[in-house]
Amino acid sequence: MRQLSPYRRGFLASGLGIALFSSAVFGTSGSFAKALLEAGWSPGAAVTARLTGAALILAVPAVPALRGRWHQLRANWITIVLFGLIGVAACQLFYFNAVARLSVGVALLLEYLAPVIIVLWLWAASRRGPRALTLGGTLLSLAGLVLVLDLTGTVKVDLIGVLWGMAAAVCLAMYFFITAKENDSLPPIVLASGGLLVGAAAMWLAGATGLLPMAFSTADTRLGPWVTPWWVPVGGLIVLGTVLAYVSGIRAARALGSKVASFVSLTEVLFAVVWAWLLLGELPGAIQLLGGVLIIGGVILVRLDELRAPAVAAGTIPGTTPARRPAAAKVASPLGHANDVEPVP
Repeated sequence: MRQLSPYRRGFLASGLGIALFSSAVFGTSGSFAKALLEAGWSPGAAVTARLTGAALILAVPAVPALRGRWHQLRANWITIVLFGLIGVAACQLFYFNAVARLSVGVALLLEYLAPVIIVLWLWAASRRGPRALTLGGTLLSLAGLVLVLDLTGTVKVDLIGVLWGMAAAVCLAMYFFITAKENDSLPPIVLASGGLLVGAAAMWLAGATGLLPMAFSTADTRLGPWVTPWWVPVGGLIVLGTVLAYVSGIRAARALGSKVASFVSLTEVLFAVVWAWLLLGELPGAIQLLGGVLIIGGVILVRLDELRAPAVAAGTIPGTTPARRPAAAKVASPLGHANDVEPVP
């Protein structure tokens, strides 16, 4: 067997290599889900299968991570429930509904407008305009959204699918507000497993009461040139798109810090487009791809401003004096704290 060079082994074991791997496996979820949807599964059934399988698998490392401190669950039950209902169940259900009507790349680009929604909400709530870099990133992303929707193109984008994608973005923004609060008492793997379990329970309850259509199918699915049994995309959705993605994402965040890891996570959109092209034969149009570049560029500017804000508050940027620190601290990003767990797209 060919041995990897020490350089390649070092890169793959580094935080950056792990973060890229996490983005790559996260990016498979849309393609696996769409294969199931095209085989007769409902979005609710696909989400339920994903959450249930991942919750059971992640419970294995989550239980020892608690080390018998079950009171941590009682102390943080509100965070876990909100994370499970909004950041996991609702976010994924809305995203899968968008995938059912749009290409995987367009659906994910719409969801990634969450940082822009956060900026607009904070602007409206505080009545204090964002800094120039954040405002520029917001306008750039909104311009990208117009191109992604391709309103003047010959192929019209499904309006219902767009609304589902925007709903997923709103849930993702709410997720960031939920998890932005400092919380060192709950291990990230416990929050991930608990949230998945709450989300799965909510999906099963919604299905049992008839509120959510649940259509499962054992028909074969198509992934690229291959015809596969139904359990292949289900297994990929659970193991690759959720479990490995979560575990590697948590490890990357610890190695790089959540700020840098969040930047690298933007490559998930690129991976999702590539996977959709390879497995589904989907590829957004040139105008939509340009819009995607603008959206990602805008999000990068917003996050660069978030990175800059703590430095301004500390007086470490040239021209910032200790006397100006209190004012600078007031405009520091309210979401500057590292999120314990990245959301599952």
